[in-house]
Amino acid sequence: MQPTRNRRAAALEPPKRLKPGERRVHILQALAAMLEAPKRDKITTAALAARIGLSEAALYRHFASKAQMYESLIEFIEQTVFGLINQIGKKEPNGLLQARSIALVLLRFAEKNPGMTRVLIGEALIGEHERLIERMDRFIDRLEASLRQALKLAAAEPGAPLPADYDPALRANLLVAYLLGRLHRYAKSGFTNKPSEHADAQLRVMLQ
Repeated sequence: MQPTRNRRAAALEPPKRLKPGERRVHILQALAAMLEAPKRDKITTAALAARIGLSEAALYRHFASKAQMYESLIEFIEQTVFGLINQIGKKEPNGLLQARSIALVLLRFAEKNPGMTRVLIGEALIGEHERLIERMDRFIDRLEASLRQALKLAAAEPGAPLPADYDPALRANLLVAYLLGRLHRYAKSGFTNKPSEHADAQLRVMLQ
């Protein structure tokens, strides 16, 4: 019977008090979890506060606005994805393999972070501050630039098995359209249609 009493005592203990930085992370994790819901309802600060057991006033002590929360999520996306892309550029000398790896990084990131997918495609940002949409647009432009640079490297490689009219900019633009399409399909399916499924084989077709 002692373990049962211990469990009951633990249940009655007040929740651990989080430090300010930990509370911010906790809030962002809760927001990302809410974005994973299959229903695409607009998330309110009231609903977010209720989910983590805070008042809205307490929420605003950590973030000045909901837009600032989304900016923090976008910053996490940028740092994670481009951090991995930079690693690819340093480790992989082959341009085609670089491009394929960059594309797979985005798809696998979305698969591991379903809520972030709705931020990546802009769906979660509808009705929010315009600067959030603009920042995600810049993210996509930067992603396309990374792909274009990798494909330029591929086209410049001696003996590269590419057609004479190979256009790195056109291929990079096509890849971005493909990636966004996969992410949209993933979100629309309620995160059941995995974006990385068959992606490796499809990318091989598009890259050559």
